[in-house]
This record gives sequence, C-alpha cells and structure tokens, in this order.
Amino acid sequence: MELLGVDWAIIISFFSISLFIGIWVSKKAGSSSSEFFLSGRNMPWWLLGVSMVATTFSTDTPNLVTDIVRNNGVSGNWVWWAFLVTGLLTVFVYAKLWRKSNVKTDIEFYEFRYGGKPAGFLRKFRALYLGILFNVITMSSVTLAAIKIGGIMLGLEPWQTVISAGLVTVAFSTLGGFRGVLYTDLLLFVVAMVGSIGAAYYLVNLPEVGGMTALLNHENVSDKLSILPDFSNTEAVITLMIIPLAVQWWSSWYPGAEPGGGGYIAQRMLASKDENHAIGATFFFNIMHYALRPWPWILVALASLVIFPDLASIKAAFPNITDDKLGHDLAYSAMLVKLPPGLIGLVLASLIAAYMSTISTQLNWGSSYLVYDFYQNQINPQASEKRLVAVGRISTIGLMILSAVLALLLQNALQIFDILLTFGAGTGLIFILRWFWWRINAWSEISAMFVSGILSILLKTTPLGDYFFGAEIGLLPAWSEYLFVVAFTSVVWISVTYLTPAEDKAVLRSFYKKIQPGGPGWKKVVDEAASEKITITDATKGWSVPSGITAMLLGCGMIYGAMFATGYWIYGQYTRAGIITFISLVFAVLLIRTWKKVRVQVL
Repeated sequence: MELLGVDWAIIISFFSISLFIGIWVSKKAGSSSSEFFLSGRNMPWWLLGVSMVATTFSTDTPNLVTDIVRNNGVSGNWVWWAFLVTGLLTVFVYAKLWRKSNVKTDIEFYEFRYGGKPAGFLRKFRALYLGILFNVITMSSVTLAAIKIGGIMLGLEPWQTVISAGLVTVAFSTLGGFRGVLYTDLLLFVVAMVGSIGAAYYLVNLPEVGGMTALLNHENVSDKLSILPDFSNTEAVITLMIIPLAVQWWSSWYPGAEPGGGGYIAQRMLASKDENHAIGATFFFNIMHYALRPWPWILVALASLVIFPDLASIKAAFPNITDDKLGHDLAYSAMLVKLPPGLIGLVLASLIAAYMSTISTQLNWGSSYLVYDFYQNQINPQASEKRLVAVGRISTIGLMILSAVLALLLQNALQIFDILLTFGAGTGLIFILRWFWWRINAWSEISAMFVSGILSILLKTTPLGDYFFGAEIGLLPAWSEYLFVVAFTSVVWISVTYLTPAEDKAVLRSFYKKIQPGGPGWKKVVDEAASEKITITDATKGWSVPSGITAMLLGCGMIYGAMFATGYWIYGQYTRAGIITFISLVFAVLLIRTWKKVRVQVL
C-alpha cells in the first residue's frame, strides 16, 4: 500500500505534536515524583475521563473486537461488555474511597489496609508482578496489534514496526510523565474517534459491501448481528452472557476493569482534584467505553466478513503475513487498506494514537509501581525526588524494551485476553470486600493470587486443560473452565482467611478512621473500639453503599440501554431503537435523582 503526501503529512504532524507536548511539560513533570506519576493530584474529571477512554482504545482493541465478531458474532462482545457492572461499581462505591485514601499507587494500599511482613511481601511482589510481568504482557499484546497493522498496511517487518512505534511513545512518556500522558491522551482520543468513525462509514459503503442495508442482509453477516446470544444455544448463552454477567464481573481481575478499581484507573482517580472529580471521571469513561465506542469497530468487523470471509482470503490478499501471525484479528487491518488517501493517513494516525495512549499509560503506571512500591519502599527509602524521577524514566525505557521483545513472539490478541482473564479468575471478590469486611487479610490476597495464577498456567499451557475442559475429550464442559478456577480459588482464599490471624487492631482502626467505609462488615471493629472509648467513626458520614449500588444498577440500565439503542439505530430497527432509547432516558433521570443522594452522603 502506497501512502501519499497528505497521509504522511497527517502522520508526521501527529507525531510532532505528541513530542511537543512531552517536551512542553517535561520541566514540570520532572520537578517531583508526585508530578511525574500523579500530576500533583489536581486534574479535572473530564481530562482524566478522556484519558481513561483513550488508554482503553489501544491498537489491539479493534483487532480483538473484530476477532470476536468474526468468530462469535456481535453478541460475543459480552465477554467484555459484562465488565460495565464492575466499572460502575467503581464509579459509585469505590472511586471516593480511593481518592480518600490518598495513596500514591493502588499497590501502596496493601500496607495501608494490612500490616506486618505479609503486607510488605504482598506490596513488593505485586509491584514486580503487575509492574513488570503483567504490564509487559499487556503492552506486548498492544504492540502485537501494531505489528500486524504495520505488516498489512505498510509492509513493515515486525522489528521495524516495534522500533518506529515505540521510539516516539517512550520519548514523550519519559519526558512528560503523567501530565504529558494526560495532555497527549486528549489529542489521541479525538484523532482515534474521528479515525474509527470515518473508517467505519467509508468501509461499509464500499461497492463490494454495498452499504448498510446490503451488509445487514449478506449471508456471511446476517447470523452475526444479534446483540444478545442465541438463547436456544445453551452453551453460547452460558459462555457469552450468564458467566460474564453472573460471575465474571465480580470474580476476575483484568486491567482497566478491576473489581473495586485499581491499576491505571486507580491512578487517575488518585490524580483527581477531589472525590467528586474521581467519580465524574470514571463515570464518563464507562459511558464512552461501553455505550458508543464499540460500534465503529463492530461495523468494520461485519464488513470484513463480506470481503474476507475466511483466513484463506486474508492470506491470499496479504501473502507476506507469516502463518504464526495469521488470525481473524487481522481482518480489521486488512479492511483499512481499502481506505482512500487522506482518510488512510487519518486512520493510521488514529491507530498510532491508540497505540501511544495505551502504551504511554502502561509505561507510566507500571513505572510508578517500580519506583514507589519497590525501589523507594525496598531499596532506597531516602531517595530524593530527583532520583525517583530518574528511576521512573529508566524503568519506563526498560518496560518498553521488554514488551517489544515479547510482542515478536505472540500470535493474536484474543489469545492474550483469554489468558489474562483466567489469570485473575477468583481474585476479584477480595478486591471488592477488602474495603468492607475487616476479616480479610494479606494472606487472603496472597493465597488467591498464587492459586489463580498457578491454575491458569497449568490449564493454559499443559495437557491438563484439554484433559478436563477439552471441547471433545474433556471430563467437564469447556464453558466450566472459568467457573472451576473461580470456585477453587475462592474456596482456598476464604479458608485461608479464617485459618490465619486477623490484622492487628491498630491497623484496622487506622484504616477505618481514615476511609470511613461503614457497613456491617466493620461492626466488630467499631464496637470493640467504642467499648475501649476510642472513636473511629464520623457521625456525619452515613453508609453510602446502598445508594451507590442503586446508582450502579440504574447506570447499567442507562448505559446498556444506550448501547443497545445505538446498535438498533444503526441496524435500521427504529421502533425497537426508539423504545430502548426512551427506557435509557428513564434510567438516566432516576440515576440523577439517586446521584444527588449519593453526593450528599459522600461529598
């Protein structure tokens, strides 16, 4: 594919502006570690919300959605749509708690909530586990998508894509810190959204596709359109909807959708001006992430089924793609080749933007773990702010190199998504309950983390997976694998919780006094403190969780309604779309009323 001058002008301008932002804020970013990783904790909700949206729109996201749609239809997206419940629980229950904690990272939370050597070990281990291993795996998945896009659209070798895509990203991330990431994300978000919408509109109207009506009636597409799974197919319903909505959202840890909040979502909440801005940022993110953004990718995926109905057709069109990189996720990139000059440059810039926003966030977030939770906490507690910033910049470069190397060894995005999803299975409930149940301790988290990780590795990389859950030879149904990991992990950590000593009274009381979580799960601690004439409760603070959960359910109704309505408007099913739009608006009105109650209690 040949890029014209206008395409290169768009791409070069985009790179130049991104680098300028990094250089522009570099002096302020380097003034302290708090500036480098949290932008001084004074960021507004809208900028943080946009940054969350930009971060979760990575180069592998449209590839993942395309892979899902081509294999399982539109309804296959429920494997990640279900995480909306997790997201809104974070919005209305946990956002205020994180901001109130005032920790520098969500890993620091461990020595705030727990005490003793187990808490110290947990903080160190999670810092390395999430900051390096998990983070590198996530970034490598994003880089893999960039490799495939570069191979198809520009004919680049994998190493050429890795070097060219990584250099600019690591440059402005290293220079600008978190403030640079946020400002650049604003630009990246606009470019990425315009590019994805423009691409979807053009590709659906290609002569080979024939427009929206022809697309929806095409034999390769018509059975892929349902937003809900086929309820006559029991296995599909269980796999695509029941497990995600009933179990997955609360049981699994996944970057960007952690039960109780965490990772780069927590980083943005901690960087907000106050609790209100933390809540506003996460709510805006969830609206954009689930209700609106998926549909341009879905439309391109559906159109790809007309032009590239199978892997053989993709291979025939792009013979330079090696077999180890050939998968249905390639169809998105393959479709983009058909874009005209100007638009192809914009779309390439949007994909570069998607890559840069995700990688820059992962680099800054992962580096914050290594700096605060490992280097400063374990190696050099007396390190100066200048030294902490320097270590942050060095670790940023190191993480980029590691992820690039791993990306060259991977095959497809869905493969990584499945591994990561299973890896955290069964741990999510701890992240939800640790704020509201005093009995959970450091050993609860340690046991859950190791059991879930070991089980996942065994099932995904050894014959045990096929023996127990193989499609044809397995002792148990394939869909039960995730439930098995969740159940086994949960039994282990709950048992460990009761078999190990509770956290020290002083630790529990200190946590309660600062956070004021409330609820029956802390009654024992509150009553014991009261009996000793020690005040740890604030009488002015009511328990906001019931109102928060009500707001969560109403928010789910509103956003799922908006998501369904958007799809039906696109499908031309106007009566159904109108009814669901009205229902979504009703949920929105009820949410506003409930939000006022939550706001009074929380803020």
